[in-house]
Amino acid sequence: MEVQIFGVKKDADTRKALRFFKERRIKVHFVDLEQRSPSPGELRRFFDRFGEERLIDRSAKRFAALGLQTSYYGDERWLEIACDEPRILKMPLVRSGSRLSVGLDEAGWKGWLEG
Repeated sequence: MEVQIFGVKKDADTRKALRFFKERRIKVHFVDLEQRSPSPGELRRFFDRFGEERLIDRSAKRFAALGLQTSYYGDERWLEIACDEPRILKMPLVRSGSRLSVGLDEAGWKGWLEG
């Protein structure tokens, strides 16, 4: 099993996700969103599954700094914004094959390992 984790190293939940999989000797491919923005194709999987309600972190500092508090866009526009400004996303975004999760979801990840 391999997992791909999208996040930033400064984020506590991202660090917990990295530790969770490394402790279980699962191969992790980490994508640091401060160094590389995600492609629209990578993010589309998450937007199609969860929608902007679960993906956009409206309490993020970057969200407030961009003045997006009163913005009401559709998923496509949020996808464009998230590709340019990934720090507005809830982190970590974790993918293993077709399985996806948003945020810290240790119970869900344990289910992946058992299944």
